[in-house]
Amino acid sequence: MSNGLSSEVRWHEQKVTTQMRAEVMQQRGACIWFTGLSGAGKSTLANALDVALYAAGRKTYLLDGDNVRHGLCRDLGMAEADRAENIRRAGEVAKLMVDAGLIVLCAFISPYRRDRERLRAQFQPGQFVEVHVSTPLDLCEQRDPKGLYSKARQGLISDFTGIDSPYEVPPAPEFVVDTSLEPLDLSIRRLLGACAY
Repeated sequence: MSNGLSSEVRWHEQKVTTQMRAEVMQQRGACIWFTGLSGAGKSTLANALDVALYAAGRKTYLLDGDNVRHGLCRDLGMAEADRAENIRRAGEVAKLMVDAGLIVLCAFISPYRRDRERLRAQFQPGQFVEVHVSTPLDLCEQRDPKGLYSKARQGLISDFTGIDSPYEVPPAPEFVVDTSLEPLDLSIRRLLGACAY
């Protein structure tokens, strides 16, 4: 079958609906997806927004790319197919959490446009907010928090986004944040406006 499912696997309808869960949670679920180069500031922004939403009484969860690779995606490498599967799995988890009524913040490099478009397509209109953290490559390299750019430049690691693997810029994200130009508190105030769920 084209979707890879056996004919014995059927969708089981649930009596508690997404709308019912939203009413109990007193908020609508949403996915806020941070994409950008390594070192751009995705995790920093997602963490700060998570703190601000928590302080405002919102129910949230943060999925961070590195953290997910410690468990759910620990079997995946960095080749293009593995990266696509990493994003697919993270997106499926985010969708379940959104259906449960959470505001899910996702910080993933997610370098390929087609993967992000597939993500968006599985959410209802208004449920998916794409944030392109557009910090320039040279600043990301200066930060190099994990020493990965240096290793990539030395040829010690391959398929590194921005060096020998492409990053495809989102054509129409809901937000663009360049952490080299905008202070964190201002970025968070802007992003909070997208979280009136």
